[in-house]
Amino acid sequence: MALKEELEKQGSWLFKYRSVLPVGILVIGLIVSVQTSLMKTASNCTFYYELSCLWVSLLGLGIRAYTVGYTPKNTSGRNTSEGQVADTLNTTGIYSIVRNPLYLGNFFMWLGPAMFTENLWFIVAFILFYWIYYERIIYAEEQFLEKKFGKKYRIWASKVPVFIPNLKLFIKNKLPFSIRKVLKKEKNGLFAMFLVFMVFDLLGEWMKNHSDYNLWFIYGTVVTMFIYIILKIMKMKTTYLENERS
Repeated sequence: MALKEELEKQGSWLFKYRSVLPVGILVIGLIVSVQTSLMKTASNCTFYYELSCLWVSLLGLGIRAYTVGYTPKNTSGRNTSEGQVADTLNTTGIYSIVRNPLYLGNFFMWLGPAMFTENLWFIVAFILFYWIYYERIIYAEEQFLEKKFGKKYRIWASKVPVFIPNLKLFIKNKLPFSIRKVLKKEKNGLFAMFLVFMVFDLLGEWMKNHSDYNLWFIYGTVVTMFIYIILKIMKMKTTYLENERS
């Protein structure tokens, strides 16, 4: 099998399981975080550093929310089971400055917990893993998009960077922002984010027999859990979150 075909095959497989495989990195990060926690003492600097890690992840979630809120139906979705889906090619809004805004958002969301470990080697290893992992997914996606949209895709791809945004290229979104689509599609993200940080913090303190818990993570997890439950019930019992772009 040619290298091009092998990369596309690997990318398609990773795309299908892209929401599952990185969990292994999260488990490793938790172990590293606990080991680091056992070797350090708590301070005000530690507290503010932990919050800065949270803000990095929130930045990633914000990028995802902005992206999803402006996209039409059957693009930029969680097409895990049915494979890749793209009824239209997104070229405006955030897609006019970067070709893979969702993966850019994912990077920052995962970078937050990686930074929380305070282990430089793990952070570097995470960045390298993310690069190799998503490089193949992006390659497979771009092969799919080029086959489907042809010249239109090639012209857009020749101007817009893959991963590092170029703000000078921004073109106004064609569609209005849909908060309902964001709430429906991204309701898991905020709760999962606070839950991860809370688990990292609680386990680290428990292993040291300390109780210097970061209350921001605990309160944030409780609040976002209730928000998640409410949105889940609304999705099951009502049509409020339904719209023509979800």
